[in-house]
Amino acid sequence: MNALIHATFGISDFWTFVIGTIFIVLLPGPNSLYVLSVAAQRGVRQAYRGACGIFLGDLILMVLSAGGMASLLKANPALFYVVKYIGAAYLAWIGLQMLRGCWLGWKNRHQAVSEVQRAVEPGDPFTKALVISLMNPKAILFFISFFIQFVDPAFEHPLLSYGLLALICQICSFTYLTVIIFIGVRLAETFRQRRRLSAGVTGGVGAMFIGFGAKLASATL
Repeated sequence: MNALIHATFGISDFWTFVIGTIFIVLLPGPNSLYVLSVAAQRGVRQAYRGACGIFLGDLILMVLSAGGMASLLKANPALFYVVKYIGAAYLAWIGLQMLRGCWLGWKNRHQAVSEVQRAVEPGDPFTKALVISLMNPKAILFFISFFIQFVDPAFEHPLLSYGLLALICQICSFTYLTVIIFIGVRLAETFRQRRRLSAGVTGGVGAMFIGFGAKLASATL
């Protein structure tokens, strides 16, 4: 099977890529945690807006990887450091915003649910998720060090190889985020009834985003 796929699509070790992608997607990261928080606080529709931002961000990273950005970053460490520090700062800023939302949620726990949601999660989920995706350390390292390894450089139609790999990544991501969204919606009712728990979870997610920022800041090629 691997030999047939390699001959047809120019992809080496196809099933290794599929299994590796599934496990990498399942690892907790800022993308999934953000979509989960939006689903719990703002519902299915807004959560899917966030998911669409992530799909677009991942697609952009895939295109950049296929276009040689991975090699460019490896050949220019200074550029890589600029990208990673900007990304780390943005993820830390998101974390601080969530910690602020935790405080506001606790402070305003006796207000109407809609008012608290506006205070905790302002802004358009699509735009914020798009930037989070582009600055996601897991995604950046995945496309730099893992994604491109499975494309045979001697294959005549490399765009076909990248296209199939991208489709597999997006299918895995869509499936996982759909599960995350409906888990978040189930949690929403609990959060409405228990404001302290909601504030605590928001604060915990915010702290994790700061951790993701620190992880990206310490990442190496």
